[in-house]
Amino acid sequence: MKVFGLMKKVLPVVLGLMVAWAGPALAGTKVRAFVSILPQKYFVERIGGDLVDVDVLVLPGANPHMYEPSPRQMTALTKAQVYFAIGVNLEDVWLPKLADANRGMLVVRTQEGVKKIPMVAHHHEEEEHEAMQGEHEEEEHEHGILDPHIWLDPVRVELIAQNTCAGLIKVDPAHKADYEANLSVFLSDLAQLNKSINESLASLPAHKRTFMVFHPSWGYFAKRYGLTQVAIEAGGSEPSPRHLAEIIEHGRELGASVVFVQPQFSRRSAEVIASELDAKVVQLDPLAEDWPGNLRHAADAFVQALR
Repeated sequence: MKVFGLMKKVLPVVLGLMVAWAGPALAGTKVRAFVSILPQKYFVERIGGDLVDVDVLVLPGANPHMYEPSPRQMTALTKAQVYFAIGVNLEDVWLPKLADANRGMLVVRTQEGVKKIPMVAHHHEEEEHEAMQGEHEEEEHEHGILDPHIWLDPVRVELIAQNTCAGLIKVDPAHKADYEANLSVFLSDLAQLNKSINESLASLPAHKRTFMVFHPSWGYFAKRYGLTQVAIEAGGSEPSPRHLAEIIEHGRELGASVVFVQPQFSRRSAEVIASELDAKVVQLDPLAEDWPGNLRHAADAFVQALR
């Protein structure tokens, strides 16, 4: 009887500990997740559904290449259970700090296994700059910096989605079946999106498949659908007068009627070039939250510009 009485006292404590240990599955709380950029929010919500709450590090309109988390975000990050990285530059600086501030937070590198391509750059550099290049710098210039914009290719997003699903299962194994079911539907939608964009761009002739952009964000999209982007930006900075003149001449050769810009960067150089070419400046945002709608919008914009 004494043992039975002891069990009556101990059992509620044990069950309480089990509920706390089991996490969101039994406690009825959602998985608290953080992502670097807005398109990832869409990915995580497609797979996590109502089981996740997602916060975004880089807020709308901000430049991810030079972003610093606010004090409010840093506080929220200390309570996050999982951080989904994707390989953008700010993660090199901030992820170690965030992981140190929240040692219980799982970091999932969703870019793991995704094949990357070199960042498109303008190759006609100033002669003085070329003369100063060392052997290592020449090799880096030849091979290029790897392009981080992997989320702009629906086929590559399939692997990003699979890595995201695996991360959610790791942090919340009780809902494994839910996450896998949502992933299956999402992968089907990705295949359909890829097919739709491919059909939209298929009508463009081979000699009308080059477009001009300020920042070379659309390399993966271009490669997937047989397009070529010409970048105005030179190595992450505004172009020199010589570079600007070369781009304008190239634009004339292409018969460019549109120069694409994105809201996170200055459009000054793009407007100068557009003026010289009698072209329009059109905004495309690679960081838009409505990820599938944005890719369809981009496909339509390229068709309108290049046909």
